[in-house]
This record gives sequence, C-alpha cells and structure tokens, in this order.
Amino acid sequence: MNWSYMRNAAIIGVASGWGARDHGCEEGPRALQASGITRCLHDAGQAGFSFETLQVADDARHESVLARVVDIDLRLALLVSAMLKNTVLPVVVGGDHACAVGTWSGVRAALPPDEELGLIWVDAHMDSHVPATSPSGALHGMPLACLLGEGPAPLTNLAGPAPKLRSEHVCLVGVRSFERGEQALLESLGVRVFFMEEVRARGFDTVWREAVQRVSHGTAGYGISVDLDAMDPVDAPGVGTPEGGGIEGDELSRALRTAHDDVRLLAVEFAEYNPHLDRKDITLKLLRRLICAVAAGKDRDG
Repeated sequence: MNWSYMRNAAIIGVASGWGARDHGCEEGPRALQASGITRCLHDAGQAGFSFETLQVADDARHESVLARVVDIDLRLALLVSAMLKNTVLPVVVGGDHACAVGTWSGVRAALPPDEELGLIWVDAHMDSHVPATSPSGALHGMPLACLLGEGPAPLTNLAGPAPKLRSEHVCLVGVRSFERGEQALLESLGVRVFFMEEVRARGFDTVWREAVQRVSHGTAGYGISVDLDAMDPVDAPGVGTPEGGGIEGDELSRALRTAHDDVRLLAVEFAEYNPHLDRKDITLKLLRRLICAVAAGKDRDG
C-alpha cells in the first residue's frame, strides 16, 4: 500500500525543552504553528493536515526532569502509535531531541511484535550517552542510546520493552561533534555512523541512498529523525548547539522529497528548533520547507 498517496499527515508538536540545558526549544512548535504551516500544507495538497501540540502536564511540573520527559514522551508515543494505526503519517516537531524516545517507541508499538523498525538519525551529535558518560546529564544527549536499550529504565522501557531498535537497522548521518563514551557505545553495538567527513567525500545523495537501504533491509519500514543542528549554521542558526560544516538545506530537502514517495516511510521527526536563537526566521523557513518536502513532496511551503 502506497501510504504517501493514501494517508494524510499530521504534525505533533512537543513543547518541552526539559531534556536540554536551554529550554527555549519548547517554543519551537508554537512558532511553527503561528507561521501558518497548516495553511501552506493545505495549499500544497495536504487537505486534511492537522497540528496538535503536547505540553508537560501541570501535575508533572514538580517532578524530576526525568519524570517530566517520561510524562510527555509516553503521551507522544501513544499518539504516534494511534496515528499510524489509522494510516496517518506522524510528523513530530520538538522541543528537544529527548522527544525521540516517545516518537520511535510509539512507532515500534504500532508494528507487529515480529517486525523491526529502521531509523536514520540525522544529527551533528551522536545523542548516545548514558548517565555515566554524559558530561552534562542532559537527556537530549541520550535518546538514541535509550532506543537501543541503554539508559534510564523509564525511557528504555517506555511504551514497551527495550530495545526499540536493533543496531543493524540504525544509522547516523552528519555527525561531527561527539564524546568518546557515546562513540564507544555505538561502536560496541555496531551502529553505522556516516561522519560529516564521509558525507562530503562521497556526496550527500550517495550516503543517503546507502542509509535508506540499510534501515529498510529486514524491517517493516523506517523513520527519519532530524536534529536541526545537523544542518550547517548558515542554513539553521536557530539551534542550541550549532556545529559548523553541516548538511545543506537543499541536500536534506531533496532527500525528504524522495522520502515522501517511499512506501516504507513510517514517521518523521524534527527537533531542537529554538526560535529565540533564530536570525530573521532563517531556521523557521527551513523547517517549514523540510516539512513540506516530506509531507507534501513540495520543494517550497505553499
């Protein structure tokens, strides 16, 4: 079944920055919605497009940071799973990248137990710390490790048993800043990492095709998780941890337009947009463009 033509897409905003040191990214979904993205997607052919935003529950705000992240991630997982079962493509927009535990736990829960999930993780960082290796203790540096079954139990076991992903079905694209502890974990698990140096040497399109092939082999389908700091800061200055020499907006937009037509795509996620750090809405405009590429197959929004 070609879901790219037979299902609608919907944005789920995750208004939480508790996993990051700078909480400003919690305003990302609101800024995106205020920009008129829903109208633009309607104009681009997504007539049934909707936008729903989750926030940390009031009764969880006095809890620990971990409890707050678990609260919103669990609700996110349940919503993502329900959308998939109703043939709606979830487009998750954070908030910080700790939301990935909820997104991909929800996708995993929607699949039959005997089928596997693939994931392309587009990021300047590895996000594969565990508490013992993390210099900051920030949860947005741990979500991929949690999905691979390593990390705090409330996250690794969120919405179902760990691990949510098998290492052979995961690859990272665009990495250029990391610590030894998380690199050691990914190496021990055998996760494929396309460092930015390799991306530039071989070409983004070539690397992307290889990544899609890897995460699609032996899986029921795959997802794409994009931390906007994977992008070059010229194209995306509005992120908490920018790293020079990143992926260009045109490159990723082209890849996501291809993903729109891929029957294997199960969900997509964008994280770490911080409107307080943006300049002249450059990052906001790129985010809109990327969402339109994957949700409507259009190069521009509207």
